[in-house]
Amino acid sequence: MSTDPRRPVRSALGRALAIAVASLALLVCAAAPGAAAESPGQKIANALRTSPVYVDPSLATAVDAAQQRKLVAQIRQTRLPIRVALVPLVKGDSWNGDPEQLASVVHDRMGGGPAILITLGTYGNDISAAEWPDNAHQAWKAAAAVSLQDDMKDAGPARRIARAIKIIKAGTGDAEFKKVTADANGPATHTGKPKPSGTGSGSPLPRMLALAVGPLLLLAAAGLLLRRRARLRGGLATPFALPRAVFAAAHSADEAGLRERAGEEVVRLGEEARAAQGDPTAIERALDAYAAAGTVLDNARGIPDLAAVFALAAEGHAALSGTCPALPLCFFHPLHGPATRRIAWRPLGRREQLRVAACETCIRAVRTHSAPEVLLDRHDGRPVPYFEVPAANSLWAATGYGSLLGDDSLAARVQRGDFTRTVT
Repeated sequence: MSTDPRRPVRSALGRALAIAVASLALLVCAAAPGAAAESPGQKIANALRTSPVYVDPSLATAVDAAQQRKLVAQIRQTRLPIRVALVPLVKGDSWNGDPEQLASVVHDRMGGGPAILITLGTYGNDISAAEWPDNAHQAWKAAAAVSLQDDMKDAGPARRIARAIKIIKAGTGDAEFKKVTADANGPATHTGKPKPSGTGSGSPLPRMLALAVGPLLLLAAAGLLLRRRARLRGGLATPFALPRAVFAAAHSADEAGLRERAGEEVVRLGEEARAAQGDPTAIERALDAYAAAGTVLDNARGIPDLAAVFALAAEGHAALSGTCPALPLCFFHPLHGPATRRIAWRPLGRREQLRVAACETCIRAVRTHSAPEVLLDRHDGRPVPYFEVPAANSLWAATGYGSLLGDDSLAARVQRGDFTRTVT
């Protein structure tokens, strides 16, 4: 029997090939979990390497494919390192609802370097811009200016971003910002933009107060939502004088902490109402809200009642600011803060629709067929959304914290005894 001298070589080659194939398979298997576990920031960064515009699928109707193509073409014409990352921003998400954090993470995942990143802003339809190196093209002021311009009042995000890109390319962010803030408040002064450590410039709106409204309002309303919807012809008014930070702190507090914060807001409203000068009717409405808030606070049995104290305080501040009637707090969860607009909403299991005032986060949830975060109350020994409590047992279910009222006010309902009737 003859022996083929090449057989050992073939066997060795076969074994080597088998080992190589097995090793490759192991590498592929090992890589698969990593791909599946790709972080949100890395996913956006990878997408931005392919196209300068990334739109989360949940926002595809807000910025459709045609609008995305126009933005891409506009960005490429600028020859600037502009990127657009549009994702929903909700407190508790990967970025904790903070556009600065989103921008910083995506910038890091893309390897750093010169960049301009435009995102949605913290509030409503506003936009935000971060830039590295800071202020090289006045990007954050461009975004800030667009968020306050009158003709952008009803514009969607695509138009706002296109306007911001145009201003960034022209390098006129400073001038546009000064113009829009001067129109609202008279000459604006600027002493430099606060910059968070380790990030580019982020959401412009909280900084507008420091730059444009002045030290007095900044001290009284640090972090206040400065929205263009609050701008009126001939001046700037805010629908609520309660700072956004008040609601953020209240939302995260336990019941004892919430009660303490509610008491602080009642005291503050009373002091401001007594010191106010101007329209006697407006001052009277504010004092009525103050008295009603005190009544609810004194008899509050839980978080739903304490949330109503903030709703009444907001009603009083709205009267003092001259924007009454104003939108109430968010229908779904009043500790989200002021509503931005009214939407049609149908409660689960019902045929009729309601028109309720909601914050932007809840509006986004409703429009994407997600469940918004709701304030819970107890009924028949179990937690339920507060608006599912029978109206006879809850003034807040009957009124939606103001959303379901016509010409009436929460303060008037409390004063006529509707609240104490449900307490007993």
